[in-house]
Amino acid sequence: MRAWENPGHSRQPAVANGSLAAAGGRMIYDYLESPIGRLLLAADENGLRYIGFELGRHPVWIGDDWQRDPGALAAARAQLEAYFAGELTQFELPLAAQGSEFDLRVWAELRRIPYGATLSYGELANRVGDPLAARAVGAANGRNPLPIVVPCHRVIGANGSLTGFGGGLATKKFLLEHEQRYGTFALTP
Repeated sequence: MRAWENPGHSRQPAVANGSLAAAGGRMIYDYLESPIGRLLLAADENGLRYIGFELGRHPVWIGDDWQRDPGALAAARAQLEAYFAGELTQFELPLAAQGSEFDLRVWAELRRIPYGATLSYGELANRVGDPLAARAVGAANGRNPLPIVVPCHRVIGANGSLTGFGGGLATKKFLLEHEQRYGTFALTP
């Protein structure tokens, strides 16, 4: 079973409110074949809401009311394809991630980490204004519903080690090496 297929039993999806029917919204989705496996892309009228890894630790489950619409996700698909081809270093997409105020601050700061660069959890905590919140930053990083576009893979351990990633450490390593290959920055703790 793919990570995003709802198994139809009492287990709750990892992403809260996967169904937008109650909010009056329409969620559209499609898939993208990528060098790191098949990705699920999902958006509503406000922008891109989720990118899910097929074998990820935090599955995004397709709601019964979601509609597959490849055309509506053409811009996201094109930019992700350009990223994987080494032709795009900055995404310009409308994003509609939902989270706490703290999550949103962390995710905004993630978008400021340059392509090909890395940052430690502690440094990210400093940047969001709470130097003692490295673990909270790590938890917010783990809740990021838009990996790659909101580059949580660029956050590493203080000693330079690869730690935690919803798509798995092999995927995180691939993304960092990919950016090193096409970028101008060196890996830094």
